[in-house]
Amino acid sequence: MARLIGVEDIEYLAIGAAVLGTGGGGDPHIGKLMAQEAIKEFGPVTLLDPSEVPADELCVPVAMMGAPTVFVEKIPNGDEALHSLRRLEDYLGKKAFAVMPMECGGLNSTIPFVVAARAGLPIVDADGMGRAFPELQMETFGVYGVSGTPMVITDERGNWSLLKTVDNMMMEYISRGIAIRMGGVGHIAEYPMTGNEMKRTSIFHTVTLAIELGKAISESGKKKVSPLIGMEEALVKCNYGKPIILFEAKITDVDRKTTDGFAKGTVTLEGINKDEGNEYKVDFQNENLIVNKGNQILATVPDLITFLDLETFKPLTTEGLRYGYRVACLAIPTPPIMRTEEALKVWGPKYFGYDVPFIPVEKLNEGMIMNGK
Repeated sequence: MARLIGVEDIEYLAIGAAVLGTGGGGDPHIGKLMAQEAIKEFGPVTLLDPSEVPADELCVPVAMMGAPTVFVEKIPNGDEALHSLRRLEDYLGKKAFAVMPMECGGLNSTIPFVVAARAGLPIVDADGMGRAFPELQMETFGVYGVSGTPMVITDERGNWSLLKTVDNMMMEYISRGIAIRMGGVGHIAEYPMTGNEMKRTSIFHTVTLAIELGKAISESGKKKVSPLIGMEEALVKCNYGKPIILFEAKITDVDRKTTDGFAKGTVTLEGINKDEGNEYKVDFQNENLIVNKGNQILATVPDLITFLDLETFKPLTTEGLRYGYRVACLAIPTPPIMRTEEALKVWGPKYFGYDVPFIPVEKLNEGMIMNGK
């Protein structure tokens, strides 16, 4: 049921959201600071269970879109997404009952708290990705019939645009071009929907999941033990599968560039410890997409692929990866709502240009348990 989220919760949320962000979703550190400052100024934010949202009330996801590598240097004022929400409300002629994350990963898990604190609104404990994805049509809202537009995008200088497109693919295409011309980053309010539509199309309790994952990692760091048991409990409770450590390795190369509004590239790694002698490659487009051990596929989207620092087990974003880092590659099976035939057409490996079928990570790595064997 409803509860208040304060500054300490946001600390945990940022860590857990970086795990669910699979390398993308924007720098969670910056989003954490923005959310904490907003809560300090305006007070704690109410987190609502999806069941607490009335059937006909308006729910609006708010977020940042663009290349995470740009966001690290292009710090927002903090009110851009709120302006997008207000302009969308003006167009619809209806006030939002609550905001929510479009994705539960990275920066975009915290942006709704900035908006909610400033606007005095609650946040719904649900999202539309169950992780982070690079494109706006990649949301369970859209997969199951909600229109992404009308949508508003705003930049830090006060430029803004209202979009109404024929479908969600065109929404992504046009808004991506606008974000590029805004300097690579824009702040959005999209997928306006009723409480009933939200309940039908969302992935539930992912804000709570991110907070619990962050707590597990933080507490394990103090005790110098692995966080994976605590993480497993939180994930399974939220309808995800058990986490798997695919390998431990040292980064030997990061080929990364910002193009078409995305951070794209490949990380090359050499196995260490039990995985010594193996070479691995992980491709990313904002988020990590596919893991290869030589010619063997270990995991693909939409299952989650996240790098954890081998010393602290804290998650690493794609823009933070560097030569020499020693990492564990963590895979997490996604909930069933993300593995349906219609969902895989939107975010399966074939969409990203890989001529391979989606095979669940637990089947690709049968026999592996949390310690990697």
